[in-house]
Amino acid sequence: MTSSSGNSRRRTLIRDRTEVSVIIKYLLFGFNVVFWMIGCSLIAIGIWAVTEKGSVSNINQLTNSVFDPVSLLLVAGCVIFIIGFFGCVGALRENTILLILYMVFLAVVFLLLVAAAILAFACKDWLKDAIIKSSLRDIIPKYRDDPDLQNLIDWVQSDWLHCCGMNTFNDWDLNIYFNCSSPGAEACGVPFSCCVPDPTASIQNMQCGYKARGVAAVSPPPAIYQKGCIDRGDEWFRHYIIPIAASVVVVAVIQILGICFAWNLYFDIKAQRAKWEFIA
Repeated sequence: MTSSSGNSRRRTLIRDRTEVSVIIKYLLFGFNVVFWMIGCSLIAIGIWAVTEKGSVSNINQLTNSVFDPVSLLLVAGCVIFIIGFFGCVGALRENTILLILYMVFLAVVFLLLVAAAILAFACKDWLKDAIIKSSLRDIIPKYRDDPDLQNLIDWVQSDWLHCCGMNTFNDWDLNIYFNCSSPGAEACGVPFSCCVPDPTASIQNMQCGYKARGVAAVSPPPAIYQKGCIDRGDEWFRHYIIPIAASVVVVAVIQILGICFAWNLYFDIKAQRAKWEFIA
């Protein structure tokens, strides 16, 4: 009787002691809740931006460009949402299938990040030429067609890189509004974001780029940025190479930790199920 009671008590203790680490489980859950919320926010912003574009036909035209900001925002939001959902629900419900999917998706994103970093450093010249060709084909000609793309270009030229065009300011001749053969007022001009700000002006002159390239035929106009955005971007990248590399390493470490935590939790769940089967 005593032996039977002792065995029963021992089985109860084994059954009640969980193999699943509570710390890892809720760390993984909390991290992915934040991740999932970021994905939801990006999708919401992307949907709001789509509704602000005006018409579906306009969107379809614009998304032919891989540089359409709204498309990139929606894709990034969907990827983050899916990964966060798998990690969040998989950790909370101790679902091994979702945890496996979470690890696979996170590993794929990690490998893509590593591949992108290698490509950026090893094939910089090829990537630079590809960006120039794509930009001259898709970005500059569509400057007036997409408000989001227009705002992004203006921000890059005016606030971030202080540049004009991709190679030179003459790249704006590829846009029908700024082409020198255009009958409009902007002919032989550049966008206002190409203009060097006047420190004495209280408001920005939105017409400062009118006929700027017509003057450039005689001498380089002092009122607009002389360097193209590709060269300025290369200078910016070289200047901030250490913070950029550190950011990439931090993101990679977070992804590796996420994979390790999910892997550990997966085997904890398997061990717990094996113990239940043994007790039963």
